[in-house]
Amino acid sequence: MKYASPEKIGIKSSDIKKYIEVLEKANLSTHNLIIMRREHIIFEKYWKPFNKDFLHRMYSVTKSFVALAIGFCEQDGLLNLDDPISKYFGGELKNQTDENMKNQTIRHMLMMATAKPDWGWFGARPTDRVQHYFDNNLDITRPSGTTFSYDSSGSFVLGALVEKLTGKELLEYMREKFLDKIGFSKEAYMLKCPGGYSWGDSGLLCKPTDLIKVAMFCMNKGKWSGEQLLNEKFMTMATTKQIDNDELGLKQYDGQGYGYLIWMSYGKSFFFNGMGCQIALCVPEKDIIMVYNGDNQGNPLAKSIIMDNFFDIIVKGADKLIADDEASQNELEGYAESLELYSVKGDTHKEIENRINGVTYLTDKNAMGLSKVKFIFNGDRGRLCYTNEQGDKELLFGMCRNEFGKFPQEGYSDKIGSQKGSGLYDCAVSAAWVSDYQFFIKVQAIDTYFGILNINVGFSDSGKIGISMNKTAEDFFNEYQGFVGGREE
Repeated sequence: MKYASPEKIGIKSSDIKKYIEVLEKANLSTHNLIIMRREHIIFEKYWKPFNKDFLHRMYSVTKSFVALAIGFCEQDGLLNLDDPISKYFGGELKNQTDENMKNQTIRHMLMMATAKPDWGWFGARPTDRVQHYFDNNLDITRPSGTTFSYDSSGSFVLGALVEKLTGKELLEYMREKFLDKIGFSKEAYMLKCPGGYSWGDSGLLCKPTDLIKVAMFCMNKGKWSGEQLLNEKFMTMATTKQIDNDELGLKQYDGQGYGYLIWMSYGKSFFFNGMGCQIALCVPEKDIIMVYNGDNQGNPLAKSIIMDNFFDIIVKGADKLIADDEASQNELEGYAESLELYSVKGDTHKEIENRINGVTYLTDKNAMGLSKVKFIFNGDRGRLCYTNEQGDKELLFGMCRNEFGKFPQEGYSDKIGSQKGSGLYDCAVSAAWVSDYQFFIKVQAIDTYFGILNINVGFSDSGKIGISMNKTAEDFFNEYQGFVGGREE
């Protein structure tokens, strides 16, 4: 990878700082930001505790990788994009009576224009997700290729098709075809689904710099170091609008059309798009690539803040020639070095803290299985001690800062959300007083899985307590959803 100062490539350091300040003001949970122009990285920073070697879960960015794998399969003569999927999964379709389902093509699946989108696999926990997809008995149906509807399972099936045709794991096949040639990290891997197939719609873990290399490969239409690795025709189709996806008619950053498992955005730009704000944006007209990773699940405005402000501040401000500005570069560097993972804002102490410190509260009957809670405060950190159906637990938190540790619930998976494991997730926990009687705790899982758990606690002078918990996570923190009241023991 080549590096240069922002000004040498026509972008102001002050604009990058301004952009980051917007993200920080919006209280986004940012993990890293990389900006490239003219194949030079001009900004690369990781919010502490993240670093360049962290294998980041990319969620639905994985789908764009599947599209590239399908392109290589076509190039290798293993399939035709206009083949019906029934040609390759006839056995799995034997019980399906819907002709639209039988006739949908690979191309239509790449376009998210399938006959029957499958939204229920995660809750169903099937051992054979491919069969579950083709057994889809939804009454909703339409000829494939007619309308866009987001369909995660369709891209999973396409990933399974790659493995079926090549006899290789999805990532292994892609390494052979182009990933090794572009310097994709050897440590990267892909989670597996029950049944053995790669989790092709959500399971990629890689370094953020891996993502920017793949984005550059796509913006160069499948060419790397002068060699055309994937044919330009497929790459052009994949990265340009194939179907309208503006379902609400809002013409927002993500409503500019859809290619092959790749989103279109303003102008002729396109981007990989994953849950929580995993983004790789390519702006060919300005020769700019941006990679953003974070976990903003549950925040419906986060992605528009990231995307719209990048266009407004960085893309619009990009020029061919800008005078060197060492002072602004140093200011940006100093500011970026101070960046840390988002932590809760508020007050570190309130008067009521002295009265409730160490007090045990007995809870009413509740769906979460909580029976006791106790808060212990000690300077700039504290502990939430509680008892649930698994026994006594302790969650450490920092006051207006993150405390890093393990989330104390056992039985979480280190493989896939539909499989239970024994691992404990790494997490960052911060807390603050948001009013005289209201205490707020935010748990951020920062492991193979990302997820958010919000805990709101209200105290009263009469010795009563109210607790509300809500989570935004794939298939964990499930025991921590609901509300409960209680009183001092």
